[in-house]
Amino acid sequence: MKGVVAALLLAGQVFAGEPLPGLPASPRILFQGDSITDGNRGRGADLNHVHGHGYVFLVAAKIGADAPGQDATFLNRGVSGNTVLDLAKRWTKDTLELKPDVLSVLIGVNDSNKGVPPEVFEQKYDELLTSARAANPKLRLVLCEPFLGASGPAIDKSPGRRERLALLVPVVRRLAAKHGAALVDFQKVFDEARRRAPSAYWIWDGVHPTTAGHRLMADEWERVVRASWR
Repeated sequence: MKGVVAALLLAGQVFAGEPLPGLPASPRILFQGDSITDGNRGRGADLNHVHGHGYVFLVAAKIGADAPGQDATFLNRGVSGNTVLDLAKRWTKDTLELKPDVLSVLIGVNDSNKGVPPEVFEQKYDELLTSARAANPKLRLVLCEPFLGASGPAIDKSPGRRERLALLVPVVRRLAAKHGAALVDFQKVFDEARRRAPSAYWIWDGVHPTTAGHRLMADEWERVVRASWR
């Protein structure tokens, strides 16, 4: 009997995890970005599809199951192919009007492909974050650094893409510091993962993570957020 009780207590600990710290009751957690965030999400109200099939889905699944008492709502508004300029065009509808308590942004990999200058990237990104903070002074921000795999067709067909992306990463770091955002370094995670399996195992075409890669992203996102908001 004691063994059964112990097992039940252990199960309770597993399924009744800690909520994300420092948030209001029933927080709205919004993920913004490009195809990596989009994850082929549904555009309707079907809850089986609204989170897509990437790291956003995994974060929502884990935190939602671990801490149901927090009653968090997870929103995905990533759009495939977007640059920061595209993000700006839909910012009011897809960010400000959703009134998030947490805003997580992953943008830049398409900017590196489409040649958005670093200074334009920084100016526009800064404007978006400033407007979001003005709309909600208590907003929690999470900025995710854009990343690339070691190789892949999506890199090969865009000469100089890695060098262009390298100019955008410091911008994200500066903006995170300026706006008091938690900063998630996905590149480091994928570089370390290559010790265990080839880059293509984690990022199949050099840009888009595999299922395993998205799991790495979800775990790192949660780790950084919890460490930053304790």
